[in-house]
Amino acid sequence: MIYGVLAAFGAGLLISLSRQINGRLSLSTSPLIASFWNHIVGLATLSLVGLIIGGLFSEGASHAPLWAYLGGTLGVIFVASGSWLIVRIGATNTALLVTGGQLVFGIVLDLITGHKPVLWASALGVVFILAGAALAQRR
Repeated sequence: MIYGVLAAFGAGLLISLSRQINGRLSLSTSPLIASFWNHIVGLATLSLVGLIIGGLFSEGASHAPLWAYLGGTLGVIFVASGSWLIVRIGATNTALLVTGGQLVFGIVLDLITGHKPVLWASALGVVFILAGAALAQRR
């Protein structure tokens, strides 16, 4: 369990760093161009790693439903919107509001898929995130 927690925390750190880098690039170009280069470099890196460790082209991929490939499109929207937001509302507000949106939709997905979230704890988490975003707006 601790490894999963540490991996998730590390991923959060990388997301914040990635947003900052893409936000800086979008200041010199645009959010769309920043997202484009983010994905081109990511594709090259992932392709290289996949070719080195293998398994990049698995048989199961051909059996996945078409909607399962929408993750890439959603990722492009996420990266481009992050590049646009971070230079306008700051890193803290972007992180808080994105995390709040993820938590709310995570609760909805858990309910739809039959997982049983602890609703009071999840709702309290959303309230704390939104309160943090509101406090971050105060100067």
